[in-house]
This record gives sequence, structure tokens and C-alpha cells, in this order.
Amino acid sequence: MPQPPGSKELPVSLLADPAMIGACRARDFARVFHLVKVRAGIYPSAIARRCDLTPSRVGEVMEGRRHLLHMDVIERIADGLRIPGHMLGLARRSWEAPEIAAATSPEQALGAHPTAGLPGADVDSILALASERDISHSTLEALHASITDYWRRDDEYGGEVLRPAIVGQLRYVVGLLREQRPTPVRDGLHSVAAELARLTGWTYFDARQYNQARAYFTEALGLAKAVDDRQFMANVLACMSLQATYQDKPGDALALVSAAQDQARGARGTTPRVLAMLAMREAFAHATLGNHTATHAAISAAHGHFELIGACDPDPAWVAYFDESKLIVDTGIAHGRLGEAVFAEPLVEDALRREYRSNHRGRAFHSFWLARIQLQRGKLDEACHTAMDALAPTVTVGSQRVVGHLREFCEELEPHRREPVAVAFESRLREVLPRQVSGSPRP
Repeated sequence: MPQPPGSKELPVSLLADPAMIGACRARDFARVFHLVKVRAGIYPSAIARRCDLTPSRVGEVMEGRRHLLHMDVIERIADGLRIPGHMLGLARRSWEAPEIAAATSPEQALGAHPTAGLPGADVDSILALASERDISHSTLEALHASITDYWRRDDEYGGEVLRPAIVGQLRYVVGLLREQRPTPVRDGLHSVAAELARLTGWTYFDARQYNQARAYFTEALGLAKAVDDRQFMANVLACMSLQATYQDKPGDALALVSAAQDQARGARGTTPRVLAMLAMREAFAHATLGNHTATHAAISAAHGHFELIGACDPDPAWVAYFDESKLIVDTGIAHGRLGEAVFAEPLVEDALRREYRSNHRGRAFHSFWLARIQLQRGKLDEACHTAMDALAPTVTVGSQRVVGHLREFCEELEPHRREPVAVAFESRLREVLPRQVSGSPRP
């Protein structure tokens, strides 16, 4: 059955759309293919390729001149387009749940597989259909609490190991959206799905898998738009702006953060903390463009908004991370991007002193920024010692984005590679991170 490598999944909003649900239930593939083309940008030739059909056959189906009835064809469509099995009256597909690895040891060959007692995917599907799924306010609170926990663990360990659980929960919530719900509950589920989609996008961004990240960020944007949550739309656009700075697309970064600020200004109850965060993202975009005047203006705006924060402000949970320490370190990074190391160094140093020890990625990320800033100022010994201290949290968090900053520091250290302190750093680096930096230049 066709499972093209790297094929993108259908948008969550499309799978939750009543029109798509109805078309799948009726096995109206003319309608299904039309929706996939319009909403997912997958054209008939690609549909044919994914589903192991001829383009002419797909065209005939879309024109209503042919109907698809054979079960093997329907299964190929489900697998090729990643339509969950239950939507087409099929058993859960193999790609919807992790497969149990084949037994490889004598004990496993004799039936001693540690997961042998677990129900199969088909039974899982039957039990899910039979279960009561009444959603209350406490259910929504529990889902939001799990998202908060995911973010905490993401800071500590990185998102790679969390992603399967996050995506699984996203699919679960999308499944809940396919059923009729009271409007407040449905809106709450849309908000939860939007947060989970953004978090999934963030884990891909942190892994430097930018195409996947953009797909999930776009999905989060659509889910938030469905309930007119403009503040969250601004949050997602700000994430996309930050990603654009990493992809060396400063023009895109500026356009995206400007759109984010427009959304925030048009929303009711946007708080100063949200506006401060967005202004700092604007500063990053201007700094990447090398525009000193605009960067300084955006930094000033961020600090101005931050001074207006009140203890009783109804801040969204997703902006709570933007505290004074984060404001300070981001200000330092913005100056660092402009090459203004003399202003940047004390700010990043101060923020690192305040940062929680459990935030491994933040400490590693900001330490490498400080090391690069110290190197800009000619402080070779301090830069190498700072970078050395960053290696422990780098190993703990497993973030390719952090490893990318490590590589950049190594490149900047290249002219000094014969200095004793640089040799010591290189030795320690190859000891603790031999695989992750095997392709980086020698310091």
C-alpha cells in the first residue's frame, strides 16, 4: 500500500470539517478528492501517485464518471492520503498507531514479547468507538494542563521524544471535534487543538525540520481562526517569524511579525505582556536585516509594554514564559545580532544568572549566545569556558537548534583553534558530543 516518503498529512481542520466527514462516510470520492485538492493543495496527479491510481482514473472520479467500490482501492486511498480508517469505515490503519516490533530474541519468539498482552490496534479502535466521550469543562482543563506539562518537559529535555505523545493527543482532540458538541465545548476543543498543533510545530522547529514545522504552525493558525482567537493567531505568527530568522529570511520574518501585531491589536483584551513579546520578535527581525534604528525602536517598544504589565492582567497561559529574565536575554540577543557586543554581554550574563537550572535548552541556547558575544569582544578564554559550561545542558536537552548554535560558535572559533583554551574546548566537545558535531569545522 502506498506510503510515499515525506508525504504530508491532511490538515487537521480538513479532517474535522463536516463536509469531509460526510464525504468519507458516504465514500463520495469525487467530493473527497475535490476537498483534498482545494484544502490541502494536493492535485489530482499527486492524488493518483499517492493512491496508486492512474491520473485519468482520478479525473474520471472527480468528474463523477467513475465510482470507487473495491475495498483494496479504498484502503489505498486511506493510506495514500492519510485518512484515518474509521472515517471510511475501515479498521485503524497501521500508520495510526505505533507498530509492535517483531520478536528478535528466543524469549520473544516463544511469545515472551513484553507488549504481547496489549490489545491490537483494531481492538483499540472498537473500544474507542464504544466509549462514552462526554466533554466537560474539567476535561478541557485537563487537556490544557497536559499542554503546560508538555512545555515544561520540552524546556528540560527537548521535544523530539515528546512529539509522538503530542501528535497522538492532537489526533484524539481532532476526533472529539468530529462529533456534535455544544458551542462552548467545541470552541474549547478548537483552542486545545490549536495549542497542540503549535506545540508540534515547535518541536519540529527545534529539530530544524522547518517544512514540517511550518505545516503544523499553519494548521494551528487555521484552528485558532475558526474560533476567532486573534491573540493565539498572533502567537503562531510570531513563532513563524522566529523560524524565518533561522532560515535567513528576514523579510518574511518582518512580514509575519507585523501580521502578528495586527492580529493582537485587533483582538479584545490583548495584554501588555503579549505586546512586549511581539515587539521583541519584531526587534529580532530588524536585527537580522541589520537595521539598527528599527531594532532599537522595537526594543524600546518591548520594554515600554513590559513596564505596563499588571499583576491582575488576564495573560494567556502561552505567554507566561515571557518574564523579566526573558525580556533581558532577548534584548541582549537582539543587540548581539547587530554586533553590539558591548551592550549585549551584561544583559545575557544577567539573564543566565536568573534562569532556572531545569531549563536545559534555555541555558544551553543562551550560553552559546554569550560565548559568541564574548568572542566578538576578544575574550577568548571566557568564551571557551562559557561554551564548555553549555555542553552539559546541550547533551541533556537534545535540541538540534542548540547544536546549530554550537556549530556557529565553532565556526567563529576557527581562527583561534591552536590556542590552548580552544584545544581544551575541542577536546571536551568531541568527548561529550562526538556524533552531533562530527560535521562541524574544527575549532
